[in-house]
Amino acid sequence: MILRLTHVSTFIGQFHILQDVSLEVPAGEVTVILGRNGAGKTTALRSVMGLAPPAGGNISFMGERLNGLPPYATARRGIGYVPEDQAVFTVLTVEENLQLANRRRDRASRERLKFVLDIFPDLGQKLKQKGGSLSGGQKQMLAIGRALVNDNRLLLIDEPSKGLAPIMVEKLAGALRQIKDHTTVVLVEQNFSLASAVGERYVIIDDGHTVQQGLMSDLQADQNLQRRYLGIAAARDGGKVV
Repeated sequence: MILRLTHVSTFIGQFHILQDVSLEVPAGEVTVILGRNGAGKTTALRSVMGLAPPAGGNISFMGERLNGLPPYATARRGIGYVPEDQAVFTVLTVEENLQLANRRRDRASRERLKFVLDIFPDLGQKLKQKGGSLSGGQKQMLAIGRALVNDNRLLLIDEPSKGLAPIMVEKLAGALRQIKDHTTVVLVEQNFSLASAVGERYVIIDDGHTVQQGLMSDLQADQNLQRRYLGIAAARDGGKVV
């Protein structure tokens, strides 16, 4: 397993957000973290990155304990993070955003940049445009692209389809299918159609606890589980592929 969380407990201020979260992420796959709003999904990713340091439990990446590391040290170990708010530098161009994120200037990094522009051709057409002029979907592409220009073994992506038009969600699904051939992905996602289209495994967090995890194909077939933890909309969706 490339990533393990074992009985992780995390507070945000006085609020006990994660109370007992355990999950395992196999290398080379997409693992999707699912659950209702406020369940603790985003906090789980932030705990891994050290942005919300856990008060208890253990987080390990490739066998190395991450607890207590500052975010920059976690990132340098090969974990890329795409936050829900994208955090694009609006006054910088697309090219400058990508260059700023790139920790190296070598042949391998140039090849990774080419890969980013191949899977997100919209970015290649807008390299000289300011980040603030991009559409919501293009900003999401740029946010993911910045994490891909480095040699990250693991990519954490938080709610990438949020607020996107259906056509952009389809483009995102295609990009994620290509990305998972190059790096392990942990995806927090509310869109069950997208989640089931790209994910091999799932983890459900409810009220700060891990309540279920397993193969995505099993979750797609279990409408009772969908209905109980994800809401009627997810069950009605029936796992339709994007």
